[in-house]
Amino acid sequence: MSLRRLGFLSAALLTAATLSACSAEPVEADDPKPSATGTTAPSGAPGGAPDEGGLALADAIRKIPVTEEKRMGYERDSFKHWVDEDDDGCPTRQEVLLAEAVTAPEQGDRCTISGGSWLSYYDEAEVTEAKKLDIDHMVPLAEAWDSGARDWTPERREAYANDLDAERSLVAVTAKTNRSKADKDPAQWMPPAESATCNYLVDWTATKLRWDLNADETEQAALLELAEPCAASIVVYDPAT
Repeated sequence: MSLRRLGFLSAALLTAATLSACSAEPVEADDPKPSATGTTAPSGAPGGAPDEGGLALADAIRKIPVTEEKRMGYERDSFKHWVDEDDDGCPTRQEVLLAEAVTAPEQGDRCTISGGSWLSYYDEAEVTEAKKLDIDHMVPLAEAWDSGARDWTPERREAYANDLDAERSLVAVTAKTNRSKADKDPAQWMPPAESATCNYLVDWTATKLRWDLNADETEQAALLELAEPCAASIVVYDPAT
């Protein structure tokens, strides 16, 4: 069983009714959709590790290195994804679906999934058919490529594309919102649900810091502006190895 699935055992029992708008409520540790920040803050993180208590969102955003992004040479196949990393019969997509289910689905042969329910936090939609969900890379593969992954080894890109050790590197959301997002950064796209704003900014920032990815000036400016109502939001992340 992956670390990600263990981290979601308690969260999977909560429902959409417990969500509240981040403009009115800070991101709390018991939020029904905890952010992808991890639970510890080890030393030696790329760009400087956060303190044990985490970093205020705006401070974390400023830790993301700012540089020009380059798309040249990107191919989706450069990131091998939906692998069965722990050889338990469940590829990454199914691992995420099992971990994030609000109502646990039935698991059949070869990790087929039936029944169950999920909450897509991007749009506060309850989904009862797994086939209607996409697994979104919090920082899209193309954006990761632009932001530094083009210089990684194929093995590191595969690890990024299948990152089950951080709760929000990957997230189950409605296909509609995932495809609307595509490869856009927060300067170009934000989740339609107001309640998602602060969590999304925390999750995006934590993922960039976890994987030592860059941001361009437009992205950083948008992140800082969008983060203004999220003063109580904290970012804690584990640097990827």
